[in-house]
Amino acid sequence: MARRLLAATWGLFPWRGYCSRGTQDKLSVGFVEALKVIVGSPHVSTAAAVREQHGHDESMHRCRPPDAVVWPQNVEQVSRLAALCYGQGVPIIPFGTGTGLEGGVCAVQGGVCINLTHMDRILELNPEDFSVVVEPGVTRKALNRHLRDSGLWFPVDPGADASLCGMAATGASGTNAVRYGTMRDNVLNLEVVLPDGRLLHTAGCGRHFRKSAAGYNLTGLFVGSEGTLGLITSATLRLHPAPEATVAATCAFPTIQAAVDSTVHILQAAVPVARIEFLDDVVMDACNRHSKMDCPVAPSLFLEFHGSAQALAEQLQRAEEIAQYHGASHFSWAKEAEERSRLWAARHNAWYAIMALRPGCKGYSTDVCVPISRLPEILVQTKEDLQASGLTGAILGHVGDGNFHCILLVDPEDAEEVGRLEAFAEQLGRRALALHGTCTGEHGIGLGKRQLLQEEVGAVAMEIMRQLKAGLDPRGLMNPGKGLNWALEQAECVLQVAATHRGM
Repeated sequence: MARRLLAATWGLFPWRGYCSRGTQDKLSVGFVEALKVIVGSPHVSTAAAVREQHGHDESMHRCRPPDAVVWPQNVEQVSRLAALCYGQGVPIIPFGTGTGLEGGVCAVQGGVCINLTHMDRILELNPEDFSVVVEPGVTRKALNRHLRDSGLWFPVDPGADASLCGMAATGASGTNAVRYGTMRDNVLNLEVVLPDGRLLHTAGCGRHFRKSAAGYNLTGLFVGSEGTLGLITSATLRLHPAPEATVAATCAFPTIQAAVDSTVHILQAAVPVARIEFLDDVVMDACNRHSKMDCPVAPSLFLEFHGSAQALAEQLQRAEEIAQYHGASHFSWAKEAEERSRLWAARHNAWYAIMALRPGCKGYSTDVCVPISRLPEILVQTKEDLQASGLTGAILGHVGDGNFHCILLVDPEDAEEVGRLEAFAEQLGRRALALHGTCTGEHGIGLGKRQLLQEEVGAVAMEIMRQLKAGLDPRGLMNPGKGLNWALEQAECVLQVAATHRGM
């Protein structure tokens, strides 16, 4: 039991010792000066506050901050920075908006954090081809503001106003995935600076075709790679026509089983729903308080439909019939933009609403994804597990594609409570795997799910991943410690290379 508690404490709260194994000496003065030569002195910082800010994301994982933070202004500078760091054995950690949830930006070996947010241009819009090229500092909201008068939009919506290249790096998803797909479905090409500074266009320079049978799918390799293979310096994205009309709705159900059975039935009936979100009774209560809503405190669905006015009428009627068959009540339709915005704002602010249930505690969010047919089973069981654990938490998610989240609140100073949280999260991940699902639908592997990744894909797939990693990053310096257990397995090699930190 003591070993489990220790593992839980280190896994979730690394400031208690997680990073002690691989720490390195600070960067030499000469190396910092070399960084300044590339990007200019104002764009390099070794200040403690700045480094600390860049040493964590929105997760509970905390770690040693990077030794320096740099802000390149263009791809040429990124290439020179990567070549300099790689040549001197200095770890490289890409950084976007810092909205990740699995510790993907933690500097477990120190090194240089490359903040890409100053590269924020929309480089090329091809409306006739439904594509756009963006730099890594462009966020999804900024892109959609730019597209407002074009009749197009980019629908992948993880909630946070994340950077689009960061969303590509983490394989992000969100509320619209049931109709429009995830980042894996909406990235056509990537410009990537490899660890040694070489520039790669994954589908060929300037190409933005919709499909190809030419060679390996390098674009797919880098989407979801979590910064472990290179730095994404531009992304060519698939755009979609803006819907002619939009209607949203909420409805409450007597049980979780009824709500999820309704979801499965709606999908099986081929109702082209754009969003279908599940919120349990705890989330609904929290959202009522936080967002000043007056919804029933019961398992609920938030739905949205896109299309022509005539098509929407048919979709709404069919969806309501199915939901009522499963015991739904308290239907509320939101047809005006202001009403819909208020509804989805409440959904996107669910994290803050749940955090307010236990002030002073830390929030931990985990996600899994299972085949749609197994969704009712796992959601009902997860609710029972959550109640049995004694933890304060809630369940919500993008049930239209089998993906859901648990948001849990914990006192980081209570080792016993931390242990219960770690046990719950591990059990949830393995339950999803047992149902032929995945340990993460959209958060990524990061620091927290490396063991589950190995159990999910198996030994052969893990070996192939390690070989790919070794081919692109033989020194193990690209965002070490994330995704694969590569950096942990190669710790001695990394520590030997780190000796050159002090030599420049």
